[in-house]
Amino acid sequence: MSLDKTIKDQLKQYLELLKSNIIIKLSVSEDKNSKEVRDFVEEIAAMTDKISVVEETLEMTPSFSIEREDFESGIAFAGVPLGHEFTSFVLALLQVGGNPPKISEEEVKRIKSIKDKLAFKTYVSLSCHNCPDVVQALNIMSVLNPNISHTMVEGGMYQDIVEAKGIMAVPTVYLNDEEFLGGRSSLDAILTKLGVSVDTSVFENLDPFDVLVVGGGPAGASAAIYAARKGIRTGIVAKEFGGQVKETLGIENVIGTKYTEGPKLMDQVKEHVLEYNVDIFENQNVSTIKETEDGLVVVLESGAEIAAKTVIIATGAGWRNIGAPGEAEFKNKGVAYCPHCDGPLFKGKDLAVIGGGNSGIEAAIDLAGIVKNVTVLEFLPELKADKILQDRLFALPNVTVKTNVQTTEITGTDSVNGLTYIDRDSGDETKLEVQGVFVQIGLVPNTGFLKDILEMNPRGEIIVDDHGATSMPGVFAAGDCTNSAYKQIVISMGSGATAALGAFDYLIRKEN
Repeated sequence: MSLDKTIKDQLKQYLELLKSNIIIKLSVSEDKNSKEVRDFVEEIAAMTDKISVVEETLEMTPSFSIEREDFESGIAFAGVPLGHEFTSFVLALLQVGGNPPKISEEEVKRIKSIKDKLAFKTYVSLSCHNCPDVVQALNIMSVLNPNISHTMVEGGMYQDIVEAKGIMAVPTVYLNDEEFLGGRSSLDAILTKLGVSVDTSVFENLDPFDVLVVGGGPAGASAAIYAARKGIRTGIVAKEFGGQVKETLGIENVIGTKYTEGPKLMDQVKEHVLEYNVDIFENQNVSTIKETEDGLVVVLESGAEIAAKTVIIATGAGWRNIGAPGEAEFKNKGVAYCPHCDGPLFKGKDLAVIGGGNSGIEAAIDLAGIVKNVTVLEFLPELKADKILQDRLFALPNVTVKTNVQTTEITGTDSVNGLTYIDRDSGDETKLEVQGVFVQIGLVPNTGFLKDILEMNPRGEIIVDDHGATSMPGVFAAGDCTNSAYKQIVISMGSGATAALGAFDYLIRKEN
């Protein structure tokens, strides 16, 4: 295994940023996996005189840790951190090498306040684009707090452990040998789950915002940029910046960009937002919006309140569930929603994909190259995906398509072992033996907290006019949480801009 020239050239530039010498402690044996890890480490070390390698027995073999002479970071990689995890490796080098993590002072304080000994292990697949968020967050915690350690475990290299633990979704995080969390999670969310609460005093004595955006996806970010460019006081409050787009891998329809990936796109969008004077409050859930004599108040689940003259709702949408028995019980135990992340864990197995739209057919095509057989189940009499995708699907020898069927149950013991579906015309029932079920039936708007507050359609989408205005004066909405005809990134960004301009127009007319 050897890094290509482009990656090596980029890495050399990063290695020049090391402020301190690095010691990589290498734990290997004589097997093939150990050779891959040794080759990777030695190739990196040969690129700079600031990295030295010593062999030492670590908890897992093969693996390596990243240290300094005067500092044990607690960071280790069990496997070769390539693919999406290469960035995690580079950031770990830089942070251990003396470059501070790019997080807020509040987050630093929360991390350093942890007194308990916490040993994390994160099981990943290198094709998972959600895993790096978790790996990088836990690495940062390890760098900043000597009580914390973290090991990234590459599932493909440690398949025996993955199978023994019954891990069927990544990332899966273990804390002190007990399962801690699964799926994409931010640093703020991890700290909250650990019981390290956010200091709500930050919301005290805040001046009212001219525009407060609720949501940090493409619509919310676009709204914040357009509002801030008007020179008015702008803020964002969100569970996590990036939204649903961070779970999207290949993006080929953002105008002017031939190809990008969700996490990369939203990192660039966040950098753009931070070019302006925008206050961002992450890991915050909004419980309601109130009208007062002085204007609007956004109430957080923590009880804190934020005053604003106008509010833009841009909360997006989440995965839609099929609602069949067994779906919730076997989530992350065979029921999955991200084929790019979890697909490699089902290598050689039989799978079902529920959903015949673009996302479902794209998932089936991707999975067909990894697993033994894929069965696509579509509720309607015909597939809804674009013809070009259907043509690619039907050319695959290990894919079966069933239309006009309804999944009635997902079965299993410790993990999924099958599902039951019925033919919607005849009512005939069929039991299908599968080891995994990927649900790809679209999205549901994140608007439950606004029930009985804003006018919505039967699908729970906020009804807006051509200025983005909702039924409540001063409240606007944008993106996938609204009744827009199409749910696309570029459309969400455009609607965010529309809502911001609508809010600005509302402000100047109200003040005059």
